[in-house]
Amino acid sequence: MSLQTLSEWLRCPNCLLPLHPSGELLLGCERGHSFDVNKRGFVNLLAGPHKFIGDSATMLEARDQFLKAGWYEPLRDIIRDIVAGEAPKRVLDVGCGTGYYLRAALPSGDNIRALGMDLSPTAVGRTIRSSERVDGLVADVWSPLPVRDGAADLILNVFAPRNAAEFARVLRADGLLLVVVPQPSHLQQLRDSGLAVEMQADKAAHLTASLGAWFTPEVHEQFGRTVQLTASEVTSLIGMGPSAHHSRPAGVDPAGIDQVVTVAFDIFGFRRR
Repeated sequence: MSLQTLSEWLRCPNCLLPLHPSGELLLGCERGHSFDVNKRGFVNLLAGPHKFIGDSATMLEARDQFLKAGWYEPLRDIIRDIVAGEAPKRVLDVGCGTGYYLRAALPSGDNIRALGMDLSPTAVGRTIRSSERVDGLVADVWSPLPVRDGAADLILNVFAPRNAAEFARVLRADGLLLVVVPQPSHLQQLRDSGLAVEMQADKAAHLTASLGAWFTPEVHEQFGRTVQLTASEVTSLIGMGPSAHHSRPAGVDPAGIDQVVTVAFDIFGFRRR
């Protein structure tokens, strides 16, 4: 990361003019708005209050532990292959989390730059540690993004919220939006046990409809299997996602429970109209 490469992604959240290096660990625009860059190499451009909270350090640690076990490696490999087929030079990961999927999209030796964006500063800090080619941004996906028009060749969006109009703006003409959502059967056993929260039943249909004004569906792949998880892996799986924000019914505890669990995903590629 450098101030220059970071600034090339960004626009001012106040006046929408491009940001440029304006001092040591400082970005600014021509109208005098300035923003401190964290010593770890990312900038926080949250503008005003936001109604959602980012993932905590505890959630991100649980995610790291679960993903290191390799259960989601097939999904990671599908993402890697689709991204490789696009040969992008600039990748924006919205909802980057720990950077697990973004790392797969950045093969060594290729001239690719990436921006990891998340509402959680802890998540962004983890992501930018993964590669010198990754810059970091703390921002709210539901607000106008502090990202320049057409800045990305590809947007990666894995289990994260989407802002269709803003995604279309920051994606170059004919760029690809790569989205992963869970299938209805995903974690069904944990939901039946009261360990995981319920999810929208028609996520895939809702996704396609919500993006339709700006994007055309082009790629659709699916992956699903059942896996035998240890009690500690079940605990990490529950603790790394939306279920971590909700209390479980009395008497329901993943400790000591080995489970067969279904993991199932829809992987969509949408071409910007």
